[in-house]
Amino acid sequence: MAVIVTVEIPGRTQAEYEETHAQLVAAEWWPPQGFIAHAAGPDGSGGWRVVDFWDSEDDFLAFVQLARPIFERGGMPRVIPKVQEAVNIELR
Repeated sequence: MAVIVTVEIPGRTQAEYEETHAQLVAAEWWPPQGFIAHAAGPDGSGGWRVVDFWDSEDDFLAFVQLARPIFERGGMPRVIPKVQEAVNIELR
């Protein structure tokens, strides 16, 4: 079952996000299994919001394990993602 994963990262800046994202897409394992799409932007309260689409929650959790060293090096705070079932995902 496909899922939507939303992550709210308080206090994260665009520059910090872009640096972390650049390291992720440069990783030898990118794109990770089950990855469908990614979007990110300011959350309106001084932080950053990330919305991803994955084939399954298990695929997302496997990605987190791969990405954890990059997140830690970048000083990303620990956050709890919101995972919900995706009824429909359409890409242009």
